[in-house]
Amino acid sequence: MTSIQRAIALGLAATVLQALMLVAFAWPAVNLAPRDLPIAVAGPQSAQVTQRLHETSPGAFEISTLTDAEAARTALTDQEIYGAIVTGEGAPRVMIASAASPAVAQQLTALAQQFSGAPAAVEDVVATAPDDPRGAGFGSMVLPLVMAGIAAGVLLTLLVPALGARLAGLLTFGIAGGLLSTLVFHSWLSIVPGGFLELAAIAGLAGFSVAAAIVGLAAVLGRAGIGLGALTMLLVGNPFSAATSAPELLPQPWGTLGQLCPPGAAASLLRSVAYFDGAGAARPLTVLLIWAAGGVALLGVGAVRARRSPGQIVEPDRATVAA
Repeated sequence: MTSIQRAIALGLAATVLQALMLVAFAWPAVNLAPRDLPIAVAGPQSAQVTQRLHETSPGAFEISTLTDAEAARTALTDQEIYGAIVTGEGAPRVMIASAASPAVAQQLTALAQQFSGAPAAVEDVVATAPDDPRGAGFGSMVLPLVMAGIAAGVLLTLLVPALGARLAGLLTFGIAGGLLSTLVFHSWLSIVPGGFLELAAIAGLAGFSVAAAIVGLAAVLGRAGIGLGALTMLLVGNPFSAATSAPELLPQPWGTLGQLCPPGAAASLLRSVAYFDGAGAARPLTVLLIWAAGGVALLGVGAVRARRSPGQIVEPDRATVAA
């Protein structure tokens, strides 16, 4: 292939990548809608409200019936539901947890107004941080964490030949990156409340798992591993992370798949620890640990291969490199 042919091929490949990124980022945004969204109804008119919800919005909500407002408040703080419509004397009122999803909170508030025909009384049981009332800052944190993890993984792969040294670089990035990023979004911008060290550990684990996935894939697959890891995080992990919405608002199975990638798991884990005292943290924590351990395991596979071929290790930009 000549230089001109190679240049044209790369230009076409970049065009396809551009189109894929537009689809990945724009398509979820224009298709946000409740899909089996967990909510509750409470009070003496629960049956009527439930029936009306099923009639007006079939398939939109997964509705549970609770005894009263106190039970709804407990379910909200335990992250079992996103909101509740409480009936009784007078117009229904809505209870929300905007920290779980400002987008869902807005939708449920509008829904309650449809029932009452007037502005509904709203109780925000678990509110977002005062300096980030709409959750915009929280949603904007995900992409920098992903991009930094990708950059760390690519640079360590390209510039550090020894696989053991790459692991040291990953650990350094995870610890230092977690501390510094938390200084920014917690101590300076006050986007996320909670304990500094806990949030730093989550941010560090998120960055580490992204970088480890790329380093590990590159150790096994070479240059293709960098592309596979980076594109997975950019085209699947980030746009379907639900950091600005909720997994149940995204088209399925993408909402679920997004929670199985580091960006979505990191956003969910940060929410759980910062706002809900760890309720619902087990699953996203497990996802991040699996990605981190998987990346390290792949790096170990690359190290074993290097030992079997003395003096050589797999590099993404050349066939062999002196160890």
